[in-house]
Amino acid sequence: MTRLRRLAQTAALALACLALSPAARAQCQGSNLIAALPAAERQALRAAADAAPFARGNLWQARRDGQVIHLVGTYHLDDPRHAAMMDRITPLIASASTVLVEAGPEEEAALKDRMARDPSVMVNTDGPTLREALTDPEWQALAAAMRDRGLPPFLVSKFRPWYVSALLAVPACQMAASEAAAKLGLDGRIIAQASRSGVPVRALEPYDTVFRLFDAMPAKDQLAMVRSALATESRAADYAVTLAEAYFAEDARLIWELTRKLSADTPGYTAEQIEADLARMEQDLMVNRNRAWIPVIEEAAAQGPILVAFGALHLSGEAGVLNLLAQAGYTLTRL
Repeated sequence: MTRLRRLAQTAALALACLALSPAARAQCQGSNLIAALPAAERQALRAAADAAPFARGNLWQARRDGQVIHLVGTYHLDDPRHAAMMDRITPLIASASTVLVEAGPEEEAALKDRMARDPSVMVNTDGPTLREALTDPEWQALAAAMRDRGLPPFLVSKFRPWYVSALLAVPACQMAASEAAAKLGLDGRIIAQASRSGVPVRALEPYDTVFRLFDAMPAKDQLAMVRSALATESRAADYAVTLAEAYFAEDARLIWELTRKLSADTPGYTAEQIEADLARMEQDLMVNRNRAWIPVIEEAAAQGPILVAFGALHLSGEAGVLNLLAQAGYTLTRL
């Protein structure tokens, strides 16, 4: 829940690690980390979140010169609470000329094909293994955590560090349910509804965007993500529960501020180091992607009303999608 790993998992991977599926909920136990904070710290978190543009809300409308865009902040794994949002947006999907998502069926197929043809996207083929790069205590802790998740340590040792940090973000008690749960997340439900309504689905970005972002990350930073993940692995279920509850309260910005707070508590790092890491991760995994999405959204909106769905953490902030659209002359309304 700290430093590079927490920002990366919430901002980019989001994704597969954001929630507990119904199958997992019966087995996983977690507590809301925000609710457990002292009142003064909760209030400070609240104030920091509310200082950001468009801090609250999961469903928005943007209008400019007759163009109509509906924007939905999503939560990527299954939850029965998605039904309420689907009731609200099914008519919007039906009336849209296009639905834009982070990755549609074509991108998912391309990703699976790429991984089958080129295992190096997930496996480190030309550098030291994790067993060699980590200290012995760190490796023993990682091996135990991976065994709990049903993964053999000798295989995990060859994985790219950023991918291992993402695996550590998924509580062991819900590991088996994650892939199936992702298909029933809000993104998956929106794609399925668009298909039933005969509405085209397009991607906001190429299928390999996140791979390219992590490939450009120095090895030392990827290892820092693993070390940070190991330090808090035992509380992964708490973080997942906290993230889910904030999302369904339409308050995802609180998670961003919680990430910042927990990062500040990381032992062995100065405040300057932590702020630099957070800023770099925010720029690479959030800001740059948000800015790249705006021309795609505007081009689609010029052809008719559209619905755009992406991880809820991309909505708010100075460089969030909503504020970028406001700066481009759109009028934003929370629905």
